[in-house]
Amino acid sequence: MANTAGGQTDSRRRRFLQTALSSVAVGAIAQTGIGLMASPQMSAQSALTPDAALQKLITGNQNFAANQLTSIEHDLVVLKERTAEKQEPFAAVLACADSRVPVELIFDQTIGQIFVTRVAGNLVTPEIIASLEYAVAVLGVEVLLVLGHSNCGAVKAAMKADAVPGQVSALYPHLRRGVEQSGGDVDKAIAANAAVQGELLRTSSTVIRDAVKNGKVRVESGVYNLASGKVTLN
Repeated sequence: MANTAGGQTDSRRRRFLQTALSSVAVGAIAQTGIGLMASPQMSAQSALTPDAALQKLITGNQNFAANQLTSIEHDLVVLKERTAEKQEPFAAVLACADSRVPVELIFDQTIGQIFVTRVAGNLVTPEIIASLEYAVAVLGVEVLLVLGHSNCGAVKAAMKADAVPGQVSALYPHLRRGVEQSGGDVDKAIAANAAVQGELLRTSSTVIRDAVKNGKVRVESGVYNLASGKVTLN
């Protein structure tokens, strides 16, 4: 029964995301002057394939975990000047809002290389999809990565489902499917949630779905280990 309920909840959420996304994206575009269809697609930092873009993230994380960062060698003054008028990231990452997850540092990248969206529990929302659609359709990123992390407070809270002040409990329904797949194991729930959110990205956005279908972008999910510094893909 739990799996069925989770599937029904996820299906309703997907339909909600698809409906709500249109109005959110239109409003955001109107406010910022950004037109997804009118703007020419930018080129990413290099002519990377989606596979090569993912490998660049993996290699960067290996550098980080081994304390052999190369991004700190870049001239930040030159980078700021180069990116003041435009951005050309090769990857987009949906991460948790947790302060222990510095996305660019984790992947040994610097200014202008990763388009980052963050929200507690690395959840897919209409606003997150609208942002990542911009990354795909306008900026031309070649890989989207949903990044969970060990010891995630949002997932742990959702597993307990205790009463909490304010709107923290509003996260619980979005995390339920991952929790249901975990068998009560926090680490499994964190990995499952990242995978669930990645699947929502693939299915809730026609922009992202079409880009995946045409081989222009990969959507992956993984977990960052706070202790080791390593990212493990699902």
